[in-house]
Amino acid sequence: MNMIALEKEVKMLRSFVISIVGKDPEGDYRPEFVRKALRDANLVPTKRFENAKKFLAELRDPQNA
Repeated sequence: MNMIALEKEVKMLRSFVISIVGKDPEGDYRPEFVRKALRDANLVPTKRFENAKKFLAELRDPQNA
């Protein structure tokens, strides 16, 4: 087996393993959701958590918090 064929086979095996291991009991995630979630995880927070009461009030009415 030459090196190119071996590399191709390894890529296919990796893809297969990731598809099996990466299964979520709730189902598959949409790729665009994953990209957005990863992008948003790098954003700097604009607010600070102070307490549960204020947090829940802001969720109910973000304009008045």
